[in-house]
Amino acid sequence: MSEAALADQSLFAQNRRAFLLRKLHSLTGVAPVGAFMVFHLWTNAKALQGQEPFDKAVAEITHTPYLAVLEWGLILLPLLFHAGYGVKLALDAKYNVSKYKTTRNWAFTLQRVTGLLAFAFIAFHLYEYWGKKLAGKLAPEQFYPALCQNMSATVKGIPVVGLLYVLGIAASVFHFANGLWGFCFSWGVTVSRRSQQMAAAVFGVLGVAIFLLGANTAIYFSTGSSVQDMIFGKKGGSDARTCVDILQQTQKPASVGPVIE
Repeated sequence: MSEAALADQSLFAQNRRAFLLRKLHSLTGVAPVGAFMVFHLWTNAKALQGQEPFDKAVAEITHTPYLAVLEWGLILLPLLFHAGYGVKLALDAKYNVSKYKTTRNWAFTLQRVTGLLAFAFIAFHLYEYWGKKLAGKLAPEQFYPALCQNMSATVKGIPVVGLLYVLGIAASVFHFANGLWGFCFSWGVTVSRRSQQMAAAVFGVLGVAIFLLGANTAIYFSTGSSVQDMIFGKKGGSDARTCVDILQQTQKPASVGPVIE
């Protein structure tokens, strides 16, 4: 076999570069990017127990050895690659869902739409908290009060930022769950039609569970109450500082006019 033919069969040959990039894009979407998203939502759910448990969880992460190396090497650089190449795929894709209204065609379209929405949401979230932490404008122990205040701010009675977080979490989780199906399909894990249908059902249930986990925390930061509090009522007995306590302390007392004797 000639050297030219061997070069064409190389994994890193120019004619196979797009294939390799798509595989790497699919892989990074599952691990580490998707896995970190689930871990991040799980850690943030500690907020429902109050500021002290939340601060403790954040402190454990903050004191991780070689944190900067782990953040850049295992989270930010893979995220930048996955987001950047994902934007390219979304812009280059040819959409024909109006002509072929199949389930997988809708999933293909929504995968790219939610990818763009998730990219914008994650960029905003990183700027608001991680970026300000790096700039020295926000200490880790200030995350909880900042989240309570920012996400509960209302416009005409509507917690706009909190609502954007719920929608951003929904887009991110759908992109992850549907991406898991695509990963299993493209990597040859689910070959038969039955296995693909089972994977769709499993990842669908997993996506709903992850969304409820993240949305519940966003609702808590926005309203001071979790979904279970709204349904079953709040349970007493905890002395931990909550969003309600923080908002009550930051509210300015109403001005009182001079007392005329």
